[in-house]
Amino acid sequence: MIIREYNSKDIEEIAALFYDTVHEICSRDYTKGQLNAWASMDMDRDAWDHSFLKHYTLVAVKDGMIAGFGDMDNTGYLDRLYVHKDYQGQGVATALCDRLEAGFPDGTVTTHASITARPFFESRGYRVLKEQQVERKGVILTNYVMKKD
Repeated sequence: MIIREYNSKDIEEIAALFYDTVHEICSRDYTKGQLNAWASMDMDRDAWDHSFLKHYTLVAVKDGMIAGFGDMDNTGYLDRLYVHKDYQGQGVATALCDRLEAGFPDGTVTTHASITARPFFESRGYRVLKEQQVERKGVILTNYVMKKD
């Protein structure tokens, strides 16, 4: 596996990975309506690209395809961390998270974790600060504000 910095050419593959992963992997924790509100086919790719370019964004490449991606802003907020549905449990999220956290060595790292991702973050030493209900496209989703000191 190769971990490299994001470039704008990655956005289409990342959009497909995000949609497929949310709809398949998170389906045990969220309803179909919640999944559609969270990850739709019409995501704003330009906004995501702009955000990725502004953040420290890494892409994991395995077998010639993007196996995962993650990004962190300059405050230590881990914004997104997703692994392709076919590469779950193979260390992709761990490798990405290790690199992202190492890029922010002098402070606390926070994230908003889904129900599905919460155990992964807890295994890395993150703790839940609060559970929250977030509205997306008129649908309520549960996630957790988590922190790692």
